[in-house]
Amino acid sequence: MRNIFKNTQIAFSLKSDTELDRAYFLFKMIANEPLVRIGTAVTNFALKTHLPVEGLIRATVFDHFCGGVNEDDCLTVVDKLFTKGVSSVLDYSVEGKEEEEQFDAVLGKTLKLIEFAKEKKAIPFAVFKPTGFGRIDLYEKIGEGQPLNAAETEEWNKVVARFDKVCKASYDSDVALLIDAEESWMQNPVDDLVEKMMVKYNKAKPIVFNTLQMYRWNRLDYLKKLHEKAKQEGFYIGMKLVRGAYMEKENERAVEKGYPTPICPSKEATDENYEAAVKYMVDHIDTMSIFEGTHNEASTYFLMDLMEERGIKLNDDRIWFGQLYGMSDNISFNLAANGYNVAKYLPFGPVKDVMPYLIRRAEENTSVSGQTSRELEMIKTERDRRKGK
Repeated sequence: MRNIFKNTQIAFSLKSDTELDRAYFLFKMIANEPLVRIGTAVTNFALKTHLPVEGLIRATVFDHFCGGVNEDDCLTVVDKLFTKGVSSVLDYSVEGKEEEEQFDAVLGKTLKLIEFAKEKKAIPFAVFKPTGFGRIDLYEKIGEGQPLNAAETEEWNKVVARFDKVCKASYDSDVALLIDAEESWMQNPVDDLVEKMMVKYNKAKPIVFNTLQMYRWNRLDYLKKLHEKAKQEGFYIGMKLVRGAYMEKENERAVEKGYPTPICPSKEATDENYEAAVKYMVDHIDTMSIFEGTHNEASTYFLMDLMEERGIKLNDDRIWFGQLYGMSDNISFNLAANGYNVAKYLPFGPVKDVMPYLIRRAEENTSVSGQTSRELEMIKTERDRRKGK
């Protein structure tokens, strides 16, 4: 069992030699931190000044980490992944919008994704980011307990209405809905809003899923309190468990504003916190559903072992494993080959608009200890295997 993720033939079975070479080239570049910084600056400059670089970006980093420029564009990738038993979560990865019409456009896109998921077995979840439905400054103001003026109150009511509309559509379509987490300083109002949606739409089973970033030391306590509320009010909990992707930003802001960092003091503490949350959810799996979003092999084995100990079927619909498209194929494809529920987060959107997401992925790969070297080692092993070495 412990060697399940070493099988590179299964991991890269969908990649041609050319695609494998491209992946090797990309991760080689990402492994070089100064190159990532320079590349990020050059790319941003080129896009802002309308230099013709979209084709180059599309042919390299975009096509490796993204499903396409629109949802229809993604369907080829979705179908291809599903031939290996790997499902997809279409993630409209356009970030940093500020206007009401842009939020309404994301709402329309999310409703369309729910329709896609309803019609296609290969797409078991829909997803959206809270900042796709409203301004981060508005969430932050509410999180800090500041009073809203009349215009802001009206704006917030629209955010609430967007949340309710997609949650109701998910409920009506019987499609599970993942709601991503973002920066800690805007998360409290999101938690409160998602709780209201769970109370309303998770009466029979988990439809609405919140996200817990377990590099935050207080998230396990939050889960336990939510569980008490769920027992009292009679609703199910859906939760995506991740470690988190904003660590530098979180720590810097805590220093700047003079409050204790919300981030665990060490990688070990984060790992312990993460696994404690996984165990807590498995202990209460009768009323909870887990989407374990991780590229960490030890955490994946941890959940697999718990399932085996408790006699939970490998394909039990209450437990899903998830990784990002373009990363950790050794985990995703080997899990699927062994009968587990697996989904790849498949980001999409116009190249220019998805660049902030892609830049974060590159930076995350350089900062997460060992992630890039693991990817490179796997790719190299598979290239050597194909060459018969």
